[in-house]
Amino acid sequence: MTDENATGEPQFGNTAGRGGAASVRDTEYHNPVAGVFDGVAAVPGSKKPDPILIADSVTRRFGGLTAVDVDHLEIQRGAITGLIGPNGAGKTTFFNLLTGFDTPNEGHVELDGDSIDGVASYKLAKRGMVRTFQLTKALSRMSVIDNMKLGSTSQSGERFWRALIKPLWAAEESEVEARARDLLDRFNMVHMESEFAGTLSGGQRKLLEMARALMTNPKLVMLDEPMAGVNPALTQSLLGHVKGLRSEGRTVIFVEHDMDVVRDISDWVVVMAEGTIIAEGTPDDIAANPAVIDAYLGSHHDSDLSDDDIDDETEPTGEGDDG
Repeated sequence: MTDENATGEPQFGNTAGRGGAASVRDTEYHNPVAGVFDGVAAVPGSKKPDPILIADSVTRRFGGLTAVDVDHLEIQRGAITGLIGPNGAGKTTFFNLLTGFDTPNEGHVELDGDSIDGVASYKLAKRGMVRTFQLTKALSRMSVIDNMKLGSTSQSGERFWRALIKPLWAAEESEVEARARDLLDRFNMVHMESEFAGTLSGGQRKLLEMARALMTNPKLVMLDEPMAGVNPALTQSLLGHVKGLRSEGRTVIFVEHDMDVVRDISDWVVVMAEGTIIAEGTPDDIAANPAVIDAYLGSHHDSDLSDDDIDDETEPTGEGDDG
């Protein structure tokens, strides 16, 4: 979609609302936690100055496979923490365990000093902990604005008997709708509020899911691959919105594979491999960490293999050969 400027020339990346991807990209967002990691050891399980989330000895097994085995992790309040790792590292499974969508075999998790072991995901949302999904969960046959309104918690009209008497909940619904429309405006989607969610592009669904998560006014937002499958212009918009969450004092944890994205928005990075945390640190720390390089590229990434080595490794021996 394009708009035109005063000279009639098209401007790409702008939509109805507050200026589209271009305005979000060009905004300078305040980082309230700048410098907070100074002095924090870049090692797995490092102590943070003010952790909002703490996970201890969290393990998840599927039969004989241990998918997650996290000894200790602290998430700093108000910061953007990137969770990275090779495919199959256990990142999404760990997300599910933290947010109540799966149950660990062992372990203990605290949110703001209170145990959330066994707490259902919808109750965690009421406590201020929300998430998005790698595959978006928009309700396709409902409008964008109705998807947004569903994100608001503790609406009195959701109770059966009160729902029968409109004056008891009409004013509240008007407030919820106004808040939903304001968030859609913030995410440059107010012009699409009447569209079915199923007609949105993949990137627009990501925006809708992030906007809907904010309907609960969360203190901790967990994003599972928010940039996956999104075009470059919309990626810049999403990056700006994530930085905007931090500038408001919210804590963000996100799973991502694009290291350029991780470097751009992360204050701290946690690296998983084979279900365990193998490294923590700033983006610069992680980029230079040999354990991280090994996890992504293999332990022989810097070996200078000779032709003889290659021949020895590739020459068939005949043993166990099925033909």
